[in-house]
Amino acid sequence: MAPRIQLVAPELGSWAYLAGGAFAVLLYVSVLLHEISHALAARAFKMSVRSINLDFLGGATQIEGEASTPWREFVIAVVGPITSLAIGAAAWLLTDLFEPGLPGFAVASLAGANLVLGVLNLVPGLPLDGGRVLQSVVWGVTRRRSLGVTVAAWGGRVAAVLAVLYPALLLPAFGRQPDFVDYLFGFMIGAFLWAGATQALVMARLRSKLPALQARKLARSAIGVPADLPVAEAVRRAQEAHAGSLVVVTSAGQPAGIVNEAAVLSTPPERRPWLPCGDLARRLEDGLSLPADLGGEDLLRAMSGTPATEYLLTEADGSIFGVLVAKDVDAAFKAA
Repeated sequence: MAPRIQLVAPELGSWAYLAGGAFAVLLYVSVLLHEISHALAARAFKMSVRSINLDFLGGATQIEGEASTPWREFVIAVVGPITSLAIGAAAWLLTDLFEPGLPGFAVASLAGANLVLGVLNLVPGLPLDGGRVLQSVVWGVTRRRSLGVTVAAWGGRVAAVLAVLYPALLLPAFGRQPDFVDYLFGFMIGAFLWAGATQALVMARLRSKLPALQARKLARSAIGVPADLPVAEAVRRAQEAHAGSLVVVTSAGQPAGIVNEAAVLSTPPERRPWLPCGDLARRLEDGLSLPADLGGEDLLRAMSGTPATEYLLTEADGSIFGVLVAKDVDAAFKAA
């Protein structure tokens, strides 16, 4: 950028590099506005936004969860490129207000950069915004979200290959011979697109397993025991009732903790008659009691929010349904 600025404003001398840095900051502000538009669209649909990150290749908005409908996915994805195109169009209309020189060059360059950014982001391939637009369209037409992700991810892989081949195929068509920087930039863009598309395919395969993860189906039956009941007696009662877990309850019958299975197994049998269940139980903190009807991605999100080995499952009326063991969920996921 600095050499081009020196051609437009030779009187700047070495200050052209400072002007180039200022333009880079201005360009990143427009990228930030692009990402903010994604965040505002997500917030409009009551979705939480974790962060907005800017890097060498642009930016990314981290949104909690995923859009629940194709329309929401489409809106959240498309507002970013629309914002970039709007900034580019506005800057382009303003170029006539500036005389030839550095200000006019800066506004025209900002217009061109944002127009290119908006168009490139509409390329129909993940992880670009255009890929998410394509994903939402396929999802809406077929009612299959996973198919939308797969199609858009393969679109991203095609775009990655074209980005790598672009210096050798397109630049000569415009009468320019590619140099090392062109090949390096094409490779970097291609690698970024290929990695993002591959990750999307992997996540699509993982999500296809999620319907098999239903808390109610994976739960172990449980019995309630008082905190001062010896472990040996609690184990005997559980075996008699064919229950797989123990839940510590208060005198009023309310669940207060979950007896840790690993702790029971590691306790020598000769100690169990003298050890109360409460000593081997984890208190029911926030996040350790889950609705029995949770399943799929909602179940995994709830478990990752409060990592534990066991979770208490309750019915809508607050009664105990059973205990969900993390290793049982992991085994079901691997078997799906």
